[in-house]
Amino acid sequence: MNEVVVSPDAEERIPLKDYTEKAYLDYSMYVILDRALPNIGDGLKPVQRRIVYAMSELGLKATAKFKKSARTVGDVIGKFHPHGDSAAYESMVLMAQPFSYRYTLVDGQGNWGSPDDPKSFAAMRYTESRLARYSEVLLEELGQGTVDWQPNFDGTMDEPKVLPARVPNVLLNGTTGIAVGMATDIPPHNLREVVEACIHLLDNPKADVNELCQFIQGPDMPTEAELITPREDLIKMYQTGRGSLRMRGVWTREKDSGDIIITALPHQVSGAKILEQIAAQMQAKKLPMVTDLRDESDHENPTRLVITPRSNRVDAEQLMQHLFASTDLEKTYRVNMNMIGIDGRPGVKSLDVILSEWLSFRTVTTRRRLQFRLDKVQKRLHLLEGLLIAYLNIDEVIHIIRTEDEPKAVLMERFKLSDVQADYILDTKLRQLARLEEMKIRGEQEALEKERDQLEKTLGSATRLKTLIRKELQQVAKEYGDDRRSPIVQREEAQAFSETELIGVDPVTVVVSEKGWIRSAKGHEIDPAALNYKAGDSFKFAVRGKTNQSVMLLDSTGRSYAIAAHNLPSARGQGEPLSGRLNPPNGATFEGALMGSDEQRVLLASDAGYGFVAKLGDLYSKNRAGKAMLSLPKGGRVLAPQVLENPEKDLLAAVSNEGRLLVFPVTELPELARGKGNKIMNIPSARVQSREEYVIAVGVIAEGQSLTLHAGKRHLTLKAGDLDHYRGERGRRGNKLPRGFQKVDRAEVS
Repeated sequence: MNEVVVSPDAEERIPLKDYTEKAYLDYSMYVILDRALPNIGDGLKPVQRRIVYAMSELGLKATAKFKKSARTVGDVIGKFHPHGDSAAYESMVLMAQPFSYRYTLVDGQGNWGSPDDPKSFAAMRYTESRLARYSEVLLEELGQGTVDWQPNFDGTMDEPKVLPARVPNVLLNGTTGIAVGMATDIPPHNLREVVEACIHLLDNPKADVNELCQFIQGPDMPTEAELITPREDLIKMYQTGRGSLRMRGVWTREKDSGDIIITALPHQVSGAKILEQIAAQMQAKKLPMVTDLRDESDHENPTRLVITPRSNRVDAEQLMQHLFASTDLEKTYRVNMNMIGIDGRPGVKSLDVILSEWLSFRTVTTRRRLQFRLDKVQKRLHLLEGLLIAYLNIDEVIHIIRTEDEPKAVLMERFKLSDVQADYILDTKLRQLARLEEMKIRGEQEALEKERDQLEKTLGSATRLKTLIRKELQQVAKEYGDDRRSPIVQREEAQAFSETELIGVDPVTVVVSEKGWIRSAKGHEIDPAALNYKAGDSFKFAVRGKTNQSVMLLDSTGRSYAIAAHNLPSARGQGEPLSGRLNPPNGATFEGALMGSDEQRVLLASDAGYGFVAKLGDLYSKNRAGKAMLSLPKGGRVLAPQVLENPEKDLLAAVSNEGRLLVFPVTELPELARGKGNKIMNIPSARVQSREEYVIAVGVIAEGQSLTLHAGKRHLTLKAGDLDHYRGERGRRGNKLPRGFQKVDRAEVS
């Protein structure tokens, strides 16, 4: 034997970098073209196309009996799609779920999942399936020479490269997929709207996206939830092929019970998950206005989630806005219209390009179908022509067949027949030679000639071809079209409740002790001085407000602070020190507190005789160290802040420790955000610094109120008429009080 020696040079050696790069690129293109992206022609990925084709080959039309799904999956993976059975079955399940596909391709019997859990379907050995009626739109023209065929993975049979779809299924059912370096997210659309847009583009090939959007209002999901994406965003999405969609659940409020009923959820949103999200907020005490939650969904009402508000006074609109912002009751979907075009290349396409390419595909498909039919008609006419010759010369034909050794050649020569005609005559059964057969032959010949002429006219005229495509589109829309399910509405952006909005608006009294301990009591009727205090501590001041407000505190250095009232310790205990929540300067004490709206006007003053009007919101500070609010002159101290109920009419009364009283309108003081303020009462600064003279108290007197001054055990009440004696211009010294009131302890307004 001769020994074959292989030279080392015969081996192919390439760098690892080049090999891995080529291998990865090959894999990438395989995933992109053969797995993840849909074809613009039929809108299907290869696995979906193979499932539909395998089912049609099994005879599982919409009118056939159901067959076990395992049988279909077996054919799919055994003949066309050499991948896992679970992946193929899951693709098949999605095509059968009416809540996943806008126009289902598979008709399922058994457990095919539910909107709450789409993957809860039974195993393929339990379920049965057949093709849905809509699948005829993809398969009807398959055997009519309309598409190219390719060998399957092992070369034993052929499969269609694409199905001859009669409508742009790529938009109707949409799809999602992740390839290598690219993904696709095409939303479903309404059949009638898409067909109208196609017809318009057929008649107006230069129509732009704005024109087409007069017919296609927007995506149409297989759910009745609202599509709330603004119109301009939808148009931009169709122009670029990229964007996002927002869907929002539909709800009503029952008049009798006051319950909120959610009747539709966004696409692919689980009702169970929604209830779980709301329940989590209830447990976290972030939904105090909701008392109960239940799922009443059944066969008659596929979606019926019930939310029971605490009372009929709860603003349902506001509550739902919060839920839209904080749960999946409102969901955003990515749109990326990436698909394999008619050139076989992947790309993100705008709406006009998608429809134009599909119409080009449809035109080629229709032309191929007509040509295929024309070829069949011409072949049949040729056979009928030979058969008619034989019938008219039947005796001679029979004689030739009986007597000649090679009757075929003799027949061809005698009657000028073609090879095909001669074979057909020889294969004809005797029963077809009956007397009435001539009438049938001539009738069929006449009908076929008429059809041939019609086909030739259509193929030879672009206008006739367009008319045919238009009629076929309209026929599909009439047969399979339905009304839009997802209404497109304009809605304002949802806002979740802020922390203060989630707190109940209940009356509360905040109490601060001499030692700086703070606590909160429910209601306004409580007597703060009667509360229990620590040994050596006592009541200092209290303020009334609501649980959803902040407590504004002013310390002895003029700094202001804010604490949320709802999380203060209860007055049943002794509270907690303010120093645990705030960081005031060393030695500072708290001199007053205020509660109310941010626009509430307040009076801030120092005992040096200076002050100004501020908004309550100006005192707010997020910092533990507060912020500088009232500037103190040297030797001055902070007076308790006062609330102004009616700044335009209120009077300001200032009393000094020397027994002087000055009354003037509050309007004479400026409104500032912070600072020292203007002079209220004229007290020499040297006397303030030495603490010989200072303002002992300021009071705000509303219309109809009186001022009571206390000096030891004596008191003096001054009514409106009495106060006139002490009125003067802001910044004056004021008038002397009667004997016995040269040393005023405090002043009260009542």
